[in-house]
Amino acid sequence: MPHKQSRRTTMGAAISKEVMRKELQKLMDDLENKNLPDVIQKNKNDLDLVENTTLDIAITGIAGVGKSSLVNALRGMPDYGEGAAETGETQTTMERQKYPHPTFPKVTLWDLPGIGTPQFEPKKYLKQVNFEKYDFFIIVASNRFTTNDDLLAREIQKMGKKFYYVRTKVDASIVSERKKPDFIEEKFLEKIRTYCSDNLAQARGESVPMVFLISNCDLQMYDFPLLQKTLENDLGGLKSEVLIAALPAFSKEILEKKKGAMDALIWKIALVSCGIGAIPVPGLSLVCDIGILVGTMRYFCKVFGLDEDCLRRLANRVGKSVDVLQSAIKKSPMASQVTKEFVIDLLTKSSLCGTVMVVEFALDFVPVLGSLTGGGLSFVTTYYILKTFLHDVEEDAENVRAKAAESCDK
Repeated sequence: MPHKQSRRTTMGAAISKEVMRKELQKLMDDLENKNLPDVIQKNKNDLDLVENTTLDIAITGIAGVGKSSLVNALRGMPDYGEGAAETGETQTTMERQKYPHPTFPKVTLWDLPGIGTPQFEPKKYLKQVNFEKYDFFIIVASNRFTTNDDLLAREIQKMGKKFYYVRTKVDASIVSERKKPDFIEEKFLEKIRTYCSDNLAQARGESVPMVFLISNCDLQMYDFPLLQKTLENDLGGLKSEVLIAALPAFSKEILEKKKGAMDALIWKIALVSCGIGAIPVPGLSLVCDIGILVGTMRYFCKVFGLDEDCLRRLANRVGKSVDVLQSAIKKSPMASQVTKEFVIDLLTKSSLCGTVMVVEFALDFVPVLGSLTGGGLSFVTTYYILKTFLHDVEEDAENVRAKAAESCDK
């Protein structure tokens, strides 16, 4: 595509020498009085842990409240796409269903059968769905707070697990209420929150509510951003990082969260590259591990939804063609286009290829980064290229998000 060439020739402008020098100075300060090989090994272990960390999310509630639609929305899928959780007003989930995230399979959403049906009586329900397995629970409701909601809240609390009460179909409720002459949306939403919170306080024996009003059709509306932030804070550590990577890029705020998480990852990857030694890039006066760059760039593309499968699912969800969404991508490749040859071409056309710049940085940070053969050169090359690539990917992901949102405005 024509815009790919433009991206390759302009890449490198996102990070100035001064910015990079300040960042590297912070790294030197962090490494002061520390053994670099030990720091490298710790970061390598951290990367391995992130890659193997699992996250199991249980979606539960009574039948017909929109559990399956929420499972699909959290996976960035339309309700009727291939691999989507089956939806319907009647009981469609007859046993717990496992739905791995289509891009990050270590993240699994479990669509649990509705409690209170003849097949799933309250007294037997918790054992039937293997409640001990999950990291946290989302109790889904769409209208009244029920006895079964009360039971679920109490039993989950007894197990010492966290749960979040989600009121779905808020957009449909607003459409219905809007017909009243005295309707004020903010007051109506607060009325729902108060009703749910008061009932939850009775069920849990405490006054702090955990109520989130959402629309499965548009996650950036109402309380879903707050739910995302709450989950992130409550999970903490590696599971929080896994959640951020897997969430669909539905808002500018989540894109910024993803960028922050990837920035932290770049530090770890660049440090690990120090321990690999000097691997000359064919035809260039640079050293780095091309394989690390290829794998990380592909990962960035997937985290920000810039791969063919993600675009196809988004296109189906918003009713636009893949070509229309892809037209918004000005600088970045698709994940499948990131190859060894692509990265070498990127390095060739990067401003980093001017060897004076990379050598200046490497010399400045010897012996801290130069204590391993080629460590300084490898760190600078890896850090600079990934940082600049991430800048482009985030920008294009925002372009795609804006293009997808146009379908809601027209």
